[in-house]
Amino acid sequence: MSLVLTPAERHALGRATRMLGLDRGRFALSVLTGALGLASAVALSGVAAWLIARASLTDEVVALGVAPVLVRLFGVSRSLLRYCERLVSHDTALRGMNALRTRVYEVLASSRTDTVAALRRGDVLARVGADVDRVGDLVVRAYLPAAVAAAVGLLTSLAVGLIHWPAGLVLAACLLLAGLGGPLMTVRAARAAELARQEEATDLAATSLTVLEDGAELSVLGRMGPVMDALESTEARMAAARDRAARPAAAAAAVDALAMGLSVIGSILVGLPAVDSGALSPVWLAVITLLPLSAFEATAALGPASVQLVTSAGAAVRVIELVEAAEASREALPPATPLPAPREGAEGPVLRARGLAVGWPGGPVVAQGIDLELRPGRSLAVAGPSGIGKTTLLYTLAGLLEPRAGTVELDGVPVWSAPREQVHERLSVTTEDAHVFSTSVLENLRVAWGRLDAPTAEERLAAAGLEDWYRALPQGLGTMLGEGGQGVSGGERRRLLLARALCSPARLMMLDEPAEHLDPAAADRLVSGLLAAGHEDSPLAATGGSRGVLVVTHRLSALAGADEVIVLARPDGRSPHAPATVTDRGTHEQLRERSTAYAWALAQEDLAEGPDTSPTAHSTREARS
Repeated sequence: MSLVLTPAERHALGRATRMLGLDRGRFALSVLTGALGLASAVALSGVAAWLIARASLTDEVVALGVAPVLVRLFGVSRSLLRYCERLVSHDTALRGMNALRTRVYEVLASSRTDTVAALRRGDVLARVGADVDRVGDLVVRAYLPAAVAAAVGLLTSLAVGLIHWPAGLVLAACLLLAGLGGPLMTVRAARAAELARQEEATDLAATSLTVLEDGAELSVLGRMGPVMDALESTEARMAAARDRAARPAAAAAAVDALAMGLSVIGSILVGLPAVDSGALSPVWLAVITLLPLSAFEATAALGPASVQLVTSAGAAVRVIELVEAAEASREALPPATPLPAPREGAEGPVLRARGLAVGWPGGPVVAQGIDLELRPGRSLAVAGPSGIGKTTLLYTLAGLLEPRAGTVELDGVPVWSAPREQVHERLSVTTEDAHVFSTSVLENLRVAWGRLDAPTAEERLAAAGLEDWYRALPQGLGTMLGEGGQGVSGGERRRLLLARALCSPARLMMLDEPAEHLDPAAADRLVSGLLAAGHEDSPLAATGGSRGVLVVTHRLSALAGADEVIVLARPDGRSPHAPATVTDRGTHEQLRERSTAYAWALAQEDLAEGPDTSPTAHSTREARS
């Protein structure tokens, strides 16, 4: 392997293989069944050669009675053993892929948030998807063929050597030529083609996701044409890389055919003198001459196996780079400080921020000077224009980003250093781009709480305004949803994410723009209901009592129910790149009365909605006045 792979590839491949957690017993069984199946093919050729040669020299039919039975035995056992080998080897490889993919997700989940967020989604998809599959393919398409070829080649050479030792040496030499020479010839070209293909595959995945997720925006901006041209160009480069990878395989096949021909000719050259001297019978000469025709079936798979080795090594490098980066970021985390156990009679968890400044690692501070306190029964709203730093604030409050200054404590412990699973038991966060999984409605809700039952799920869906929606589904809670929520409208997706958040047993709940993609009236009803979740009699309350709710939004119309509205903005006269700060705070009514900017923003929302004579709109305007 050292002649084929670089040190970095050997390191990555070794670690990725260990992470596959392969069952050695299962792999040994797959090698055994594969070797026996191929040995049956070799034995079939040998018996057939003996049978044909013997039949040409005698009329004694009785003497040939055993040979036809062996031909049938080896013919049937070859196919049967090959089928068994496929079952065992593919089962072993698939188990390994599942173990590796699970391990990668576990490492990513326990790492710093910015480690994953800094990657393109297409890049992450390529690494935990296709790259993991290629590492798993190493078992079936590289390790297994190599082990089977070594075992069958050795056994066949020994068997021929027992008949006539010079022929055994000739066969062994030709098998080595085919098994080593051909694959080594393919490695350089295969490496170059594979590296090019991997780079193009990442670009293809990233561009495809952009088209799928942002196609409407690209069309409106007139950018769909150039993006599709780039996609077509990437596909053309991938096709060229595949063509380049096919050439080494053809060269390996040519070397294999050459070695097989040399073996046949060599067996004849060393066998004829032995027949003339009487040391070898003509029947056995036919056997040692025709046997190599099947023996080289094993080496024929080594050319593609070498290409697969290079392919899997490149994929392993990409996977292990991701894993080691995540592990390094995890090691940089402070020592975990457990949260204190809940006290008897305590009102619930308390999240407190003092002098908080937030920003992504390596980037500027986007907001600073933030003080807030969230506890069950209290509702907060953080308002401000898009891009002001509200989402970054939410991530920092949830312990997903390290504070740039100040403190964020959950029950007196810095949330950044608290064990994440303990934080999630007390605090749930639903981001604007939270994922909808390609599984049933119920399993999508169980992401928040694995022990969720169907009746509770139905209650939470109804509380989120989805009762009519899920009842109209063909299989109710068991209806399968498409990847990323395909087939679900933007508003339904938002409400489904809200229902998931409501299923969490956490007493503190934070949501990022929960009313996005909803019409103004529906958005106001939804946000008003969320802010009322602090009351124990609210349908949105937690099963253990009232919730503490923090809603991040740029819409002000429905914030009358908030105990406090915190306004993030840049003070007048400050640079547009300066950090935002808390420019005002108070109840909705207080801000409307004393803040000209707040009142103006409310008026702009009224103008954007236009005239509406519905009872809801009338009541809303009446409340504002």
